Amino acid sequence: MVTDPISDLIIRLQNASFAGKSSVSVTYSKFGENVAHALKKAGYVSSVEKKGKPFTRELVLGLIRFDVVGARIHGVERISKPSRRMYQKSTDIRTYRSGFGNTFFSTPKGVLVDQDAKKMKVGGEVLFKIW
Repeated sequence: MVTDPISDLIIRLQNASFAGKSSVSVTYSKFGENVAHALKKAGYVSSVEKKGKPFTRELVLGLIRFDVVGARIHGVERISKPSRRMYQKSTDIRTYRSGFGNTFFSTPKGVLVDQDAKKMKVGGEVLFKIW
């Protein structure tokens, strides 16, 4: 049993990206689906699909690959963990890796990327950083 489904999702994405896979499947949850759609909007995932019956559902995420550079995802870092939650105000949001990485937030407006959260002036729980 997975105790932290978000870290499981991002680590599976990173491992599949390093292995050169075109897609990866993860266990389904509504929050995981919201994170996957935010990853798609930010350009890290090409497609998000729900497959299976209600109790055996899974998300199938298509990965983006470039011919010259290779994988789109080079690394991930989980910030807020079940043992220690981290929160950030909208005024404290900064760019990550000079704009080449993104930070994902769980806000009252949904799961947002750092630029969108700053634009909407909402803070929240810092989920993870990806580059």
